[in-house]
Amino acid sequence: MKMYYNKYFSKQFLFSLVFNPNNMSFVVCCLLLAEIVVNIIVIQHVKYTEIDWVAYMQEVEGVLNGTFDYTYLKGDTGPLVYPAGFIYIYAALYYVTNHGQNIRRAQYIFAFLYIALLYLVFRIYMKSKKVPPYVLVLTCCSSYRIHSIFVLRLFNDPVAMVLFYASVNLFLNSKWSLASLLYSMAVSVKMNILLFAPAILLTYLTCLGLKGTLIQLTICASVQVLLGIPFILTNPMAYIHGAFNLGRVFLYEWTVNWRFLSEDIFTNSYFHIGLLALHMTLLLFFYSSALIYLRSYATLISIQKKVRRQLSDCTEKLNMDTASQLFLLPLFTANLIGIACSRSLHYQFYVWYYHSLPYLLWCTRFTSIGRLCILGIIEMCWNTFPSTSLSSLTLHLCHIIILLGIARNRPNLKVE
Repeated sequence: MKMYYNKYFSKQFLFSLVFNPNNMSFVVCCLLLAEIVVNIIVIQHVKYTEIDWVAYMQEVEGVLNGTFDYTYLKGDTGPLVYPAGFIYIYAALYYVTNHGQNIRRAQYIFAFLYIALLYLVFRIYMKSKKVPPYVLVLTCCSSYRIHSIFVLRLFNDPVAMVLFYASVNLFLNSKWSLASLLYSMAVSVKMNILLFAPAILLTYLTCLGLKGTLIQLTICASVQVLLGIPFILTNPMAYIHGAFNLGRVFLYEWTVNWRFLSEDIFTNSYFHIGLLALHMTLLLFFYSSALIYLRSYATLISIQKKVRRQLSDCTEKLNMDTASQLFLLPLFTANLIGIACSRSLHYQFYVWYYHSLPYLLWCTRFTSIGRLCILGIIEMCWNTFPSTSLSSLTLHLCHIIILLGIARNRPNLKVE
């Protein structure tokens, strides 16, 4: 008994629970249990705010009534602008929630989605062993906006991100085809998932070669075609333009990141083209380092497969932890670049990168205090409603600082 007490109640053990990424399991279990309680409290005691749920139900109802032409699918907030996967998922929610009327039931479904997303994210952090446990605690405790996006707003962004993080877990387990399937399903719910696509394509090419890449791209494309068949056969141009409209103009009143610009500049097509050019430039800038990381990733997983039986459990685990880090950094960096260059960010878009921010910051050389300050400032920017010129500029500054920190920590190697 004394030995047990000395082991699990010593200062050293308690210190490791807070700061050692290798001892994250206990903290993760506690956080998941705590989040279940928190979500129940939020649902029961915080007022639900209607934004898009009714519009989602109206759009889905049109399909259920036999309308497959995207030209005629609309809701109170405007035309349907999401791919077919969104329709199938929200059609299921339509029936489960009594045609969208049982909001409380919908909230509990989204609470379940939130816990599922946390589990998937925590699993990634446990596997990579990059971020200390206390950061995950602070992330959960400070995520007011994220809780709101899930259980108080019922947006479709969380659904897409749950599918995405499920695919990331499968990628890390080298379950390529199933990962591609879930990734494409996430894209079919909301197109922001395409921001990860440059890193995923590069991963395919480095790990699977050209033939393997074509197979995975075929899987991704097949998912989109199969899900969209009823709408493609009815009016293909309306479906493509409605569900995959890359030129859609956002409303200035909801922008989080460009409030310091005038509305004329915000809606100007040349401004949009400039942001796209900046996006491509930054992806090219980080291409060399991403290729180095992913080539190393491919080498490590290849070695792990070939000599698994010869390696000790400890060595194998170390190799795969390193491999996961080499995959995650290019993936999350590509997404951050896309978000930083976005034509507009709305409040629900915060979930697009919230859970990857700690990982990105712990891939820089910043001090722990500096990293936490950046996380706190970003949280303040996203919780400023309505957004201001100062909050928008500050958000951009934080994005720039993170990208500079990642760039500064790039490997000094030449890509042949």
